[in-house]
Amino acid sequence: ERQIGRVCRKLATRIAEGTPQQPRLTPDLVAQYLGKPIYFSEVAERTQIPGVATGLAWTSAGGDILFIEATKMKGERGFVVTGHVGDVMRESSQAALSYVRSKAKDLDIDEDLFGKLDIHLHIPRGAIPKDGPSAGVTMATALASLLKEVPVNPELGMTGEITLRGQVLPVGGIKEKVLAAHRAGLKAVCLPRHNDRDLEELPEDVRNEMQFILVDRVEQVFEAAFGNSEGKKGAKKQDKQRGQA
Repeated sequence: ERQIGRVCRKLATRIAEGTPQQPRLTPDLVAQYLGKPIYFSEVAERTQIPGVATGLAWTSAGGDILFIEATKMKGERGFVVTGHVGDVMRESSQAALSYVRSKAKDLDIDEDLFGKLDIHLHIPRGAIPKDGPSAGVTMATALASLLKEVPVNPELGMTGEITLRGQVLPVGGIKEKVLAAHRAGLKAVCLPRHNDRDLEELPEDVRNEMQFILVDRVEQVFEAAFGNSEGKKGAKKQDKQRGQA
């Protein structure tokens, strides 16, 4: 919606200036008005270091991508969350940390680290209020990435609420979120399995061009995020199923 408005303003300005216009908008004209895509270069740049994961968000203007960043420093088990977040999102971040801590051994994370570190979780665009539980999987992935010291797959986006037991629960706004991921140049998205039917609302070209990794548990998200071969196979299998939808 924002990009459409931008194109309309460009056209209105040209018409007001008396600049000759083509009778129809073409892809080349849209590219001329909007400039080169910036999303994927930004995703690749931000996620090349451990501690950053790409989430998917719903806003009143449609879907958007949401970076979640985590960093650590010497301390005594402090945990800070910033980025103008609401109570539900703050509680979700605590659940994410507790889950990662409970699975430290399985994730090859030194369990002693948690008593020696302060952890800071930040969601950029601090002027914009953020709330809701759907960033749970993204926060857990950013924290696991930080503590494992392994970067997240830059082509992967994700959304889903989590429980302390590692279940991934369904969330809203799937169509808008996936369209935002597609616009951003992401190749795969992790979604709650119970949101499977929401994919039927997507345009056919989006379904065919993206991989959809439907998950029940956070471990499956980690498999896709950190390059585990099982996670990659799961992504390909689901992509094939969606392509035939």
